[in-house]
Amino acid sequence: MEVTINNQNYQLKESCSIEQMLTDVMSTETNGLAIAVNQTIISKSVWNTYVLNPGDQIILIKATQGG
Repeated sequence: MEVTINNQNYQLKESCSIEQMLTDVMSTETNGLAIAVNQTIISKSVWNTYVLNPGDQIILIKATQGG
């Protein structure tokens, strides 16, 4: 299935959770990471059970320090 992550199209396995997507496709650190699916913030506590659907628009937001 195809989803859009930060304005780039990606192919994912069927019935892929957010957690699986981060592990399989993005290989990114989850500390300081926020995720929105179709403009709705998804709590980190449900990433392992939240199933993505074809056509979902996903935004990954990484917190950074600065000053």
